[in-house]
Parts: sequence; structure tokens; C-alpha cells
Amino acid sequence: MAQREHSALLLGGVETRSPAMLALAERLDLVAGSTDAPIFLVGQPGTGKSALASRLHELKLVRRRVKGRLVQVNCATLRDGALAALLGHRRSGPGNDRPGFLREADGGVLFLDQIDDLPSEAQAALLQVLETGRYCPLGSEAEVSARFHLVASASQDPGALVRSGRLRADLHARLSQWQFRLPPLAERREDIEPLLLHLMAASERQLDRKTGFNGDALSRYLRFARDPATPWPGNMRDLQASTFRLAVLAERGRVTLAMVEAEITLLAAQWSAAGADLDGDLLAEVLPDPAGLDLFDRVQLAAVIRVCRQSANLSAAGRQLFAASREGKTSQNDADRLRKYLARFDLEWAAVTGSG
Repeated sequence: MAQREHSALLLGGVETRSPAMLALAERLDLVAGSTDAPIFLVGQPGTGKSALASRLHELKLVRRRVKGRLVQVNCATLRDGALAALLGHRRSGPGNDRPGFLREADGGVLFLDQIDDLPSEAQAALLQVLETGRYCPLGSEAEVSARFHLVASASQDPGALVRSGRLRADLHARLSQWQFRLPPLAERREDIEPLLLHLMAASERQLDRKTGFNGDALSRYLRFARDPATPWPGNMRDLQASTFRLAVLAERGRVTLAMVEAEITLLAAQWSAAGADLDGDLLAEVLPDPAGLDLFDRVQLAAVIRVCRQSANLSAAGRQLFAASREGKTSQNDADRLRKYLARFDLEWAAVTGSG
């Protein structure tokens, strides 16, 4: 009974009909209640990794495996200050110390969302703390201790992240002991109806009014939502936004068939716009036949053009594009390197930037 209650907690109180989600919740419940080893959540954006991390913290509190709070960190927002943000920084003078996320999470749960966005040095420092429980804040030679349960997440395949250098192999080895894949919404269409009704109930609480579907409206929405051709690229974010829109527009407390038809049209338009070939559109502005390029050249040239258009001149663009490789060269004529690269495609600076 207790295990079923804990699995329901991890599922957010939604009765799942998906065998994959049920198995994930049961296994995660067992792992979280038995060990404080890192847990690695992998899944597409919008599959609920952040929400699941929060529920894991609740479960750990119920199981009395932690006493501290949940510290949530989006690693993509840390950038150059990632190491100081994690370890903290000791500065001279009163009130100048920064405790760092590791110290804040001591005794609790640290959730590192998009861990592959951490710079390599910050990943190495994190690994050391996981293995020793100790570290030195920046600006200090005195070690401090931190004990926390790490939950990390990634949106891409971890193996591919390691091969691309975005995730250190040694850190991946530490994280992969307990790795859980969250299935996208398209792989758990049997859960769409209970999720929809759960989200509608949440909208009712937020709007402080009762809202429900007319019978024909609910049937139409579910036919659309469960159709294998419906992609749900944003996963739960798409479903949540869709449900809330319908709840807001149902001023009289009922979602009608006409509202559902309008919502389906809106979702299709949004997904179509999001799936547009932005690189292809950009290349079509400067090349007569961008379709003739290899995929590698398409991606690379589109990225170069975007940097060129954001830069003041050829030299500035070259410095940004060749910042890493220029360090080992005796000649650092970045402008000339960029000019030669563009010439491979019969392009010039003026044509790329529209500068005359």
C-alpha cells in the first residue's frame, strides 16, 4: 500500500494507464527509497523532468532520507559563472561571501537541469564532490563538506552528449548507475485523457471557477490528441497550455465543440511554425540553390551567416567564429579566414550581411 502511494506521488496523483510510466514510477520509488546515489532523468523537453525532481524531493522527505530543501538549477543560465555558482566564492570583507548551490543543497536535493550545459571544469568539480563529499569554495583553501542527493537531467541521449564532448565521460559513468528515460507524450497517448482532466482541475483552482467539457467536445479533443499523426512536440507543456487556454475561454464553464476545433487549428499552426526550416530560409536569402548543399554545410554556413549579421564587421565576426582555434596559430588573420570560408560558397561579406 505504501509503495503504491509513493508511486502515485511520483506520478503527481494522476492514475497512469501507461505501462512504461507505471514501471518507471515503481522502479524510481524503489531506488529513491533505498539509495542516495545520483539519479539521471533523460527525456525530451516538456516530458516533466523538473516536476519529477520536485516529487522525488517530496518522496525523500516522506522517507526521511533528506531533511533539507530542494535546490533547482537550470545549468543553461549559469554560463561563465558556473563554477562559482556551484562551489560558492569566498571574498574579503563582510557580507561578500556567496554560499553556492552545493552548500544551499546540503542535507537536501540538488536538481541540475540540463547538466550538459555545465562547462567541463564545473562538471569535474561536481564529480569530485559526489565522490568525496568535500570541495574548496573559490577564493578559499579550506575544504568544506556537502552531502546532498543529486538529481540531474538531460534532453538528449547521454551517449551522444559524451561523444560530442558536452558531457564528461567520467561524470556520465557516475550518473548512469540510475538512469531513467521519461517517455514523450506521443508514446503514452493512453494517459492523455487522465492528464487532460487533471490539468483542467488544476485550471479550475487557478481560475476559481468550475469548468468542464461538453461530451462532443471531449470526444473530439481526445480523437485529435490520441491520433498517431498528432506530434505533441512540446509534450506536457503543449497539453498544459492547450488545456488552460480552453479553461480560460470557457467563460460559461463549458468547453464546446467549436472551442475545441479552434484549439486544434491553433495547435497545428503553432507546430507548423516551430517546425519551419529556419536554416533553409536563411540560406535561400543568399544562395541560388541551398538544397544542393550537404546537411553539414547547411548547418555550418547558416550558423556563420547568423554570426556575421550580428557582428559589426568582418574582423569581429572572424574573432568570434575562430576564437578557439586562433590560440594555436602564429597568424591570427580571422577576417581572411572568414573571407575564404565564404568564398567557398561564392559569397562575400556584403551579400551575407546586406551591407551594400
